[in-house]
Amino acid sequence: MRSRTQAVYVISVAAELAGMHPQTLRIYERRGLLAPARTEGGNRRYSDFDIDRLRRISDLAAEGMNLEGIRRVMDMEAELEQLRGEVERLRRLAADAQAEAERRAPRRDLVPLRQEVSLFRR
Repeated sequence: MRSRTQAVYVISVAAELAGMHPQTLRIYERRGLLAPARTEGGNRRYSDFDIDRLRRISDLAAEGMNLEGIRRVMDMEAELEQLRGEVERLRRLAADAQAEAERRAPRRDLVPLRQEVSLFRR
């Protein structure tokens, strides 16, 4: 099974899958919205991830956004996804640290010997 990031589609197939003209894909690449893989001969190859990205670009354009706005939105979406992953990682780390602290916490029903109360009679 191939990964979603494996670049397998030539530009004409990618354009058809995304519902666009191949020239549109070239424009998006020049504007920094897309970075397809290249073969040794320099031909573009697109992945399923690229096709999804093209569809997202199309959706944002249909909402009336210009290409610079689309680029910024997509950059922010990528950053948000990265930050969500970081938050999840930190939550797991905090939960592990809390569990370790609870595991090492002294029992509250025991009194250490040095805190024992001793009564002396005269």
